[in-house]
Amino acid sequence: MRPASVYRCQACGFQAGKWYGRCPDCGEFNTIVEERTGVPRGSGGPRRQPSSRGMVPAAAPVPLAAVSAEGAARVHSGVAELDRVLGGGVVPGSLVLIGGDPGIGKSTLLLQASAALAGTAGPVLYVSGEESAAQVKLRAERLGLAASELLILAETQLEAIEAHVAATEPRALVVDSIQTVYLGDLESAPGSVSQVRECGGRLMGLAKGRGIAVFLVGHVTKEGALAGPRVLEHLVDTVLYFEGERHATYRVLRAVKNRFGSTNEIGVFEMTDGGLREVANPSAMFLAERPRGAAGSVIMAALEGTRPLLLELQALVTPAHFGTPRRTVLGADYNRVCLLLAILEKRAGIPLQNQDVFVNVAGGARCQEPAADLAIAVASASSYAERPLAPDVVVLGEVGLTGEVRAIGGLETRLREAAALGFSQAVVPRSSLVAGARYPLTVTGVTTLEEAIGLLVG
Repeated sequence: MRPASVYRCQACGFQAGKWYGRCPDCGEFNTIVEERTGVPRGSGGPRRQPSSRGMVPAAAPVPLAAVSAEGAARVHSGVAELDRVLGGGVVPGSLVLIGGDPGIGKSTLLLQASAALAGTAGPVLYVSGEESAAQVKLRAERLGLAASELLILAETQLEAIEAHVAATEPRALVVDSIQTVYLGDLESAPGSVSQVRECGGRLMGLAKGRGIAVFLVGHVTKEGALAGPRVLEHLVDTVLYFEGERHATYRVLRAVKNRFGSTNEIGVFEMTDGGLREVANPSAMFLAERPRGAAGSVIMAALEGTRPLLLELQALVTPAHFGTPRRTVLGADYNRVCLLLAILEKRAGIPLQNQDVFVNVAGGARCQEPAADLAIAVASASSYAERPLAPDVVVLGEVGLTGEVRAIGGLETRLREAAALGFSQAVVPRSSLVAGARYPLTVTGVTTLEEAIGLLVG
């Protein structure tokens, strides 16, 4: 009997009983693919065993106190920035998904981490579905990697990959990429929704069952989201994004989901001829080309997890030559910047209704936290008045709709980082200051946005 067919959208997962040229749900063209139902599924269902009353699950519930956590100790990958983003190291039995634009350095990062991990923890199986073993060897030679425990496999069929894992018993498995792997039981093409979903489920069972760390490389769509069904992001333990301009020097590794650690940590790398190099002091990197005495340039100290970062926030305010003024934002929250500009006009009396405003976080960094509010507002006021700030001042604070400057967290950590890089003054919310506390630089507290602008811009 011929199995029935369903039609599923590769972009959003929409399912229908007939084919569409354009998905009715997400509106994308040529994303509906045919899937056969009734075909044996590779992932299978839960294991069951017979009993006097029928089929019962093989596993039984146990008290939490009786569950053993042995073997869950983290393993250092040999790349400190990757360990930081993962929460302190690689967790055995974890499933990690790494996404990013083509050519950003995902394969380079995982090959370097695989070689370092193989040299310290044991064999690592690197499965390349897009390159031959010779191509991977050439990249390893260019990067100066030589690890006898690093095993290279050029394979795309998941059943064959599972057989090699059973034969080699690696400590970690890298699949580059999940869109090239397929199950022979499914008739759809590699990279389709059903293939990605089923292969992800099988690899999750492999990671949990054998206790090995599995890293998956995922392609991204034109919008920057991971290709394939969103269920893949819910399936894995950790989702990492490798960010940065393809032709730029610096890259940022950011966690958007992590079951074993914080999602606020970031790792900073520099792309060189010899591969990715870890950046130990990213604050100095982001401020390396900071202009002195330029109006509209303000320094603030962001906090990414436990890591303080000094960032330069730039604003350019210029008269609008058309009816509606432009608002362009790079690296910050667009809606929040528009809100701050409205507060500037209402509470500080700066007329911006006929001004184009451009806001940028220099160096390609991103800053989404409310602690950058005061710096963005002061940078805009500085650019409008053409009055630069003192070069040794750091500005921190959240701004409310009534123009008040609210308290922020991690003040001492931010100020220590600023003092270490040579800054001697800081303007912060007065409510964040602790009476009798000693700070590493001169601190001035403000309560309103108008007070801060009068103090810094005049």
